[in-house]
Amino acid sequence: MLKYTDAEIVFEEIPDEVTLAINISNCPHHCIGCHSPYLRDDIGEPLYGDTLVNLVEKNKGVTCILFMGEGKDEEHLFHLIELIRHLWRKNMKIGLYTGANNVSPYLWENLDYVKTGPYIDEYGPLNKRTTNQRFYKRFPNEGWKEITSVFWRD
Repeated sequence: MLKYTDAEIVFEEIPDEVTLAINISNCPHHCIGCHSPYLRDDIGEPLYGDTLVNLVEKNKGVTCILFMGEGKDEEHLFHLIELIRHLWRKNMKIGLYTGANNVSPYLWENLDYVKTGPYIDEYGPLNKRTTNQRFYKRFPNEGWKEITSVFWRD
């Protein structure tokens, strides 16, 4: 079971999308210097399918759902991704921010955006050229491309 602590509309995490970012708890990565260390704990409310639908309905106009973390129940995450694909078809993009360096193939196949890599303080966050983290986008008919540089500000 996945749990979430909160959800909010954001504009910087996914380029060119109005994104509903859902903070997933029980993070297995425990990155030193993490911007949300409270998400390491098993806290929050269960994220059921109807909960996800209600969050989207309360936040009209979103074009992307972003899971900020994957928790420790990849199967449940996959079922939520399937639900999004079923209900909103091509009208809703799906993203995942993970501290892992790799993502399961069956998740990759069903996502539109993926940020990988643990936060390592000496390399900085995604908006630094020195970051170890990588951001990928799936382009129709072209497949996955790394586009980390769209975040760089230095």
